[in-house]
Amino acid sequence: MAKLRNQRIIPFILVIVIVIIAIAALVSLARAVFFSDRPTEVAITDTSRQQLLAVTADSSVRMTVRGPIVADEEFNSYSVVVSPSRRAMTTYTGYLDTIVDQVNYGNNSAAYEEFVYALDKAQYATGKQLDEDEDDTRGVCALGRVYEFYILDGSDVTKRLWTTSCRGLNGSLRADATHLRNLFHAQIPESNSLLTKIDIR
Repeated sequence: MAKLRNQRIIPFILVIVIVIIAIAALVSLARAVFFSDRPTEVAITDTSRQQLLAVTADSSVRMTVRGPIVADEEFNSYSVVVSPSRRAMTTYTGYLDTIVDQVNYGNNSAAYEEFVYALDKAQYATGKQLDEDEDDTRGVCALGRVYEFYILDGSDVTKRLWTTSCRGLNGSLRADATHLRNLFHAQIPESNSLLTKIDIR
């Protein structure tokens, strides 16, 4: 009698095991089919602040200022670049960046370190880089100025943030552009003299 009962139970247990295995296989297959294309979320760490504060031979920061969009003969812009070894300011006329004037100064690591720490305290790296279309500054703030601020590692752009003088067009920068501009100008003793030769408004 016990033997007969065992003969009935064993097939029943086998059927249950097979059903469980089949269900597990179907669940795995469903996951593979429906969820395999789901992108894996990867935490992206913004290292731009660390790059800003790094004092290496390849470190540098740059500010460019573009004036109102006017006739080519009247269009002006300028840039200031600071690295541990040099400081430079260049003024331009026209949309093809014809150089009006340029000054170059030497620099040293201690001076550069103080400068980038001042930029950091002014929230220089604060902001979020926008999507490609939103990050396009062509034609933006046509009657005012566009300010672009860069953190560079050699020729590579670690971060680029921008803002404008036009109301409601804040761009990606979340810092006071006027304060940042003044910090850059203070690195170039002749900055005011150079700016009198162009009309940046």
